[in-house]
Amino acid sequence: MTHASVDSEADNEADSEDNEAVEIVNGKVEMVEVSRHPEATIPVTELSLADIERRRSHPAQWAVYFTAVLAAIIGPYWLGRALAVGSTAWLTERLNMFTPQGAAFVSWTVTLVAVASLGLAVVDSGRWLWRIVFAIGLAAEQFVAGICLLKFDFWYSTYVVYGDSAAVANATNLGIIAAGFGVAVFAVVWVGLLVIIKKDSPLNVLTRSWASFILFFAIEVIALLIVMFGGLLTTV
Repeated sequence: MTHASVDSEADNEADSEDNEAVEIVNGKVEMVEVSRHPEATIPVTELSLADIERRRSHPAQWAVYFTAVLAAIIGPYWLGRALAVGSTAWLTERLNMFTPQGAAFVSWTVTLVAVASLGLAVVDSGRWLWRIVFAIGLAAEQFVAGICLLKFDFWYSTYVVYGDSAAVANATNLGIIAAGFGVAVFAVVWVGLLVIIKKDSPLNVLTRSWASFILFFAIEVIALLIVMFGGLLTTV
């Protein structure tokens, strides 16, 4: 055996030792050989990380979605107002099917669906389901708001258009306002909890997603009860 072959065998043994790792095989600790040059599992590409992230973001889909949301804000509201002005008698017959409390509950529920789906879309950002539900709920809320002529001093407009049936339209508007007011109160309370509670405090559980949703729905229910039984329905 030549000196070169001896050196080659020594190098191979050294490489073998360098390419060994300790693993548990069938409950026993053994030394196993690992590949020094493993095959790449990620295909070679000339795209940069920015290009890959840009493709994953789907800007065209987002542009279409934001256009649809904008249309859901504008279109249904003006359609509802057009129906209120052009088909007042027909709408009045339908509104008289509800009590003021029932109308407030329906509009509050529609608005709550839109707001809750928006929150779920933020938490579960990987799914488009909640974004679609939000757009549909927003369109429904805007349509109801248009029918009941929702604006800052809506009680004047509803009385002019609906006359004695304005109480139901006013209650519908109050249901929407109650849901919006509940969102505002929740936002203030939730931000306050983030500021006040320390991260290592046991009360930090109140800032988790499931606890935040429970707090949100509790505040929304309280806002609805105030509208329905707090005397507001007879005030406007």
